[in-house]
Amino acid sequence: MAEQIEIPTSFTRVADLTGKRVVITGASRGLGRLLAHAFSGGGARVALVARTSTDLKAVAEELPGPALALSGDVTEAEFNEAVADATVAEWGGVDVWICNAGISPIVAGPLKTDPSVWREVIDVNLTGAFLGARAAARVMSEGGRLIFTGSVLGERPRDGLTAYSASKAGLVGMAKGLALDLAPSGITVNVVAPGWFDSPLADGWKNNPKIAAAVLAHTAQRRWGSATDLAGAYQFLASDAASFVTGSVLNVDGGYLLV
Repeated sequence: MAEQIEIPTSFTRVADLTGKRVVITGASRGLGRLLAHAFSGGGARVALVARTSTDLKAVAEELPGPALALSGDVTEAEFNEAVADATVAEWGGVDVWICNAGISPIVAGPLKTDPSVWREVIDVNLTGAFLGARAAARVMSEGGRLIFTGSVLGERPRDGLTAYSASKAGLVGMAKGLALDLAPSGITVNVVAPGWFDSPLADGWKNNPKIAAAVLAHTAQRRWGSATDLAGAYQFLASDAASFVTGSVLNVDGGYLLV
């Protein structure tokens, strides 16, 4: 398994997650793995989704509670439907679906961005999230929660990341549209938009003094986020306490978008 974010020994319990049936895509590493620990530790049953079965099984074995490991490609409609069906078969339904799978290749700019790279980023980050939401909506009942992992880069892009920023900006528009479409069914749809976090995935930026200085200069709290700063936002939006919150973007960025 690739280098992983350090999992805290405990998480602040933001809301009661006991018995919640939660699907998390992109669950084999990074934020997805962190969320798996946070939700499982809070009493939820967690269906883990990613491409690599061995990595998923390793995460499932780490968790304190019941877990399913479902490997496949989130850009395929049939796979998302199969995840929904497998979770229903195992636990009788789906309460929360977190569309977290994403990729972020760094490119030099539009003239050097191969169209295949553009399509792959949009396919995974945006289309994959839509297909997950579509599958979730089919099996969710009233009180269901759809949560997308966005990014502050969807609102404040950086050079070389046009495809990624476009995909994350698109998630916001999609979430708002789905919030309208699914409101009659009692399903809420929201986005968590992380800022810059101290994790192995950010090492390339942290280890570049110029980029690291620019990130901190634009962050009101003048620090990188830690693992414990992020999970609570998802827990809140997944909980009964957020029943009147839909179509919203929750920025967890230390004030990155303020400066």
